[in-house]
Amino acid sequence: MELRVLRYFLTLAREENISKAAEALYITQPTLSRQLAELEKELGAQLFIRGKRGITLTEEGMLLRRRAEEMAELEDKVQREFRERGEILSGNIAIGAAETNAAAILPDAIAKFRNKYPGVTFDMQTDTAEHVKERIDRGLLDIGLLVEPGDIEKYEFMRLGIGDRCGVLMNADSPLAQKEYVTADDLAGLPVVANRRAEVQSFYRNALGEAYNKLNVVATFNLINNAALFALKNLGYVITLEGTVRHYENPRLCFRPFRPEIQQSTFIIWKKYQPTTRAVRKFIEEISMLLPHDEV
Repeated sequence: MELRVLRYFLTLAREENISKAAEALYITQPTLSRQLAELEKELGAQLFIRGKRGITLTEEGMLLRRRAEEMAELEDKVQREFRERGEILSGNIAIGAAETNAAAILPDAIAKFRNKYPGVTFDMQTDTAEHVKERIDRGLLDIGLLVEPGDIEKYEFMRLGIGDRCGVLMNADSPLAQKEYVTADDLAGLPVVANRRAEVQSFYRNALGEAYNKLNVVATFNLINNAALFALKNLGYVITLEGTVRHYENPRLCFRPFRPEIQQSTFIIWKKYQPTTRAVRKFIEEISMLLPHDEV
């Protein structure tokens, strides 16, 4: 299977029309059709269906599209890394970051780093811990900024010493909004929206005790945006980190921390036992210089 042909396939998936795809690729339509037919034969699967309104991917085609995008992205990254091996530091650093207060360290680190090395650019992606680690494993991300809990033993890591308070996002008109803080008992009988990660649920179970097991969890989430709608509509209380909601400037929403206070720590991770580019190594050093010495 040639990556060139996979790129042909991706172009067709994007254009949804074989004539437009051939034009975009600067090849003839018969050539493109032949290449794609050979790809289907090689994989032993039908990848798309021709219809009156254009090309539609089959289930196998959608699977191949996801994998082909990852392979193309990785090839592009490898090519960039080898172009960047000259004396002048340049290139792109891909960072996957969780929703946390600690992410505020990144703009400062990036700004100072680019003052020294203006040839380096950054690609920032917000995602869950599972996806960030998966993309680091595949070589699609260079660095991850994550929140505990999480298995990071197979990664190099640096603790940031920046905590993020845990609490509840709620509608500003809800009764609990009148309190300065909330307890697990305050949530008893109320509709709760909780993080779907088993590790996070275990963290809160240990922190809040038996009261956590008695919560009325009506829904779970991975990222805060959709979960926040429950609070906005006054239909649920969202257990989350203060850092996930710090940019919400909506007077109809408010965050109340737990009492006793619960915090989750944060850390930077990168691939263990794998060579990184000079730009990535120096950027990690830049982050470490922004931290208190005893937290590195």
